[in-house]
Amino acid sequence: MPKCCSIFLFVFLSLQTSLACYEDNQLTAVTQQSRDYLMPSYGFSPPSTWNDGQLHYYHPITGLPVSSAQYEGRTWLDGIQRTEKPQTKYTFRNSDDEEQPDQAGNRFIFNSFLKTGMFNNRFSPANVLKPFANFASRIPIALSPNLMGQFDACTTLNGDSGICATKSVCSLFGGRPSGSCIFGKICCMNTVNTCGGSVTLNNTYWQSSPKAIDSPTICALNVRLDTKFVEQSAKSICQLRLDFISFSIDQPTAGTCVDKFQVDGASTTPPIICGDNSGQHMYLDVPSSDLTSTDIQLLFNFARTAAPISRSWNIQIVMLPCGAHYLAPVDCLQYFASSTGRIKSFNWKDVPVSATRQLNNQNYNICFRTELIDRQKANQICFSVCPTTNAGAGYSITTNAIVPGNSLLGVGTNTQGYCTYDFLAIIGATDAVTGLVADRFCGEKFNTVRAPGSAINAQLCTRVKPFRVTYATDRTESEVIIPALVLTPADINNVGFCLDYQEKAD
Repeated sequence: MPKCCSIFLFVFLSLQTSLACYEDNQLTAVTQQSRDYLMPSYGFSPPSTWNDGQLHYYHPITGLPVSSAQYEGRTWLDGIQRTEKPQTKYTFRNSDDEEQPDQAGNRFIFNSFLKTGMFNNRFSPANVLKPFANFASRIPIALSPNLMGQFDACTTLNGDSGICATKSVCSLFGGRPSGSCIFGKICCMNTVNTCGGSVTLNNTYWQSSPKAIDSPTICALNVRLDTKFVEQSAKSICQLRLDFISFSIDQPTAGTCVDKFQVDGASTTPPIICGDNSGQHMYLDVPSSDLTSTDIQLLFNFARTAAPISRSWNIQIVMLPCGAHYLAPVDCLQYFASSTGRIKSFNWKDVPVSATRQLNNQNYNICFRTELIDRQKANQICFSVCPTTNAGAGYSITTNAIVPGNSLLGVGTNTQGYCTYDFLAIIGATDAVTGLVADRFCGEKFNTVRAPGSAINAQLCTRVKPFRVTYATDRTESEVIIPALVLTPADINNVGFCLDYQEKAD
């Protein structure tokens, strides 16, 4: 072999060996860089007053089995009746979703180009020549969505919601594989079983532990919204939906929550709730994550009890993108997108009435999307009290002082002060039988018969759009005495309401 060829071969082999070592070092650096980015993203320091000697953190050790729940989807008004899961639209970039320009969608084009081809392929074999790899690696991982790929929503083997990711990324975020996705990815189930941490992934489940909770205790979770996070870079977030797949904490005392669940940091201010709320949900408006970074705190505050109380929850946290057609309307804490269904006040349950289950300080709207009925838009919605099978009451908001067990109407139909403090408002509600109209309802029966009321529940329909129900309660179940108005007596074992609804077109 000529001498010059031997020298060339020696130089070439030396160069390949050097590149292999370089790539190993580079992969190590990238891994460290990922950790440096992800660890701060999950840090959360609660206020110092939470550790004042009276309160302490609850640190569960294991998770509960995840139960499934049907998500009320939004149907399209295109003549086709079908149900969609809003969370499946989180990262899908179909043309139907683009009702509003996606401000975050294309900001990383140049960076994506740098991550491809000869510029950088971080996980290709180490002996491939990439002269510009070091240049691309200088770009922060938080601005490198192609490193992770889009986190499309998926359904796990047991019917819950997850995200599509590679096995390594799923492990990096603390998830567990459950099913498969396209392009070799797995359906990653993300659950959190601790208090005091933060989450940034869509479709995260916050679960309690079966271990008894010592009290007093505060257990909080921080939801961080920012398009700078690769897992949220596909679209900016404008709403959160909380699905209470299971939710059971202590019952209220005379309507006032002792154990409390509350939300801080959202544009929407939901009421404090407690008791039994499995199957309920909340929509929370949040500042667009494309404009500002936002922290939303979900917080349980457990009161001191003489004996351990069973407290458990499984809350699905769904991130909804700005401009999506399935967002809840403004000022709607709950939103239903099907032509028939059931609405319930928080803590309503079909159990024998032995104590007050109605919660104090409630003030929120329940909204309904106008659906297609036989290819026509619904022009009315009707409500009737849910049937009960366990000696529970389907409707009881205020005691009728004149004739206990009867209905009452509000100030919209008389001036005696009925339904001033606790009420259910349905504008333009008409009794399907008598034709009488009223706007505000309370008492122990659901109808439009004026005082002394009636002991019969009726079906009430309204044609006022948008379809909406408002529920409000004051801060006490005790009697209220106001000069020149009828005495409002102390309420006895109010339960709130459970109503079946049906949209109609005629």
